[in-house]
Amino acid sequence: MEYELLWKFVTYIYYIGGLLLILKVYNTVTAGVCKTDKRLDGQVIIVTGSNTGIGKTAAFDFAKRGAKVILACRDLVKAHKTKDEIVEITNNKNVVVRHLDLSSLKSVRQFASEIIATENRLDVLVNNAGLGGIVDKKTEDGLEWALQVNHYGHFLLTNLLIDLLKKSAPSRIVHVSSMMHWLGRLDFDNMNFEKGINGFMIYNVSKLYNIIGSNEFARRLEGTGVTSNSLHPGIVHTEIMREVPFLIRQFVNKMLQLFFKSPEEGAQTTIYLAVNDEVTNVSGKYYSDCQEAYSSSITKDKEAGKKFWDKCCDFVHLKPEERFI
Repeated sequence: MEYELLWKFVTYIYYIGGLLLILKVYNTVTAGVCKTDKRLDGQVIIVTGSNTGIGKTAAFDFAKRGAKVILACRDLVKAHKTKDEIVEITNNKNVVVRHLDLSSLKSVRQFASEIIATENRLDVLVNNAGLGGIVDKKTEDGLEWALQVNHYGHFLLTNLLIDLLKKSAPSRIVHVSSMMHWLGRLDFDNMNFEKGINGFMIYNVSKLYNIIGSNEFARRLEGTGVTSNSLHPGIVHTEIMREVPFLIRQFVNKMLQLFFKSPEEGAQTTIYLAVNDEVTNVSGKYYSDCQEAYSSSITKDKEAGKKFWDKCCDFVHLKPEERFI
């Protein structure tokens, strides 16, 4: 009996190891690379959650190209450390740290007001910050925490900065989503998990919201010179699981380090959509590995997109005069 249990355990480990190896090979073979050497001198780029992971890598890249990079972060200590690293390595001193806590709509409004007051242009807004895990709690605004950080906060931020983006056209909005959106569901009567919550679905739903929102932005911004696209960065080793219990997080992080994409690999599609001339006039699309990919059918439903937009406006308390369309 003990031998049979041991054999089953070894077999499971063998298959799991095989699957992880296949994943590693797949990530290596399919990884897209943004190959353009385009300069960004004179441009202003905001990257949310840019003190670590994909956002940090993207910010480094933009600074190397000569852009003014605004690090929009909740943790100012880490953000200033990242700024110092970027300035030292790129010799671009035009890197700015601004406080942004996406779990607070008040903080989002304050951040947007500061940007409007201090910047004459905004060429690229990268909505990158994200939160994983299965934590079930509400923010001070009454929204589910991860939904607000991953989507609602960014939705409000983008709306508040639309005029500046229009003024700077051609300009771009880049939303970092995930292939996990395929597992998410849109329920108009449960958009803040009013009916109860399945913790494992929070992240998937928030990533679905990212794409639906991105596509609706694209429709409403048609003809303005402002584009809106979303992306799947790949299965990347980042700090997105920081709210998961310690022991689980440590185990997952070890697996991520061995088999998943590095932040440098995962940031390539973000950089591609923010920089490459190939997508200058492309809007309302979903990308993976620097090429267009398929998203779920609900993300393309125009009527659902309109209704979703109105619900989001209500959730983030956008005033009628702030709703640009």
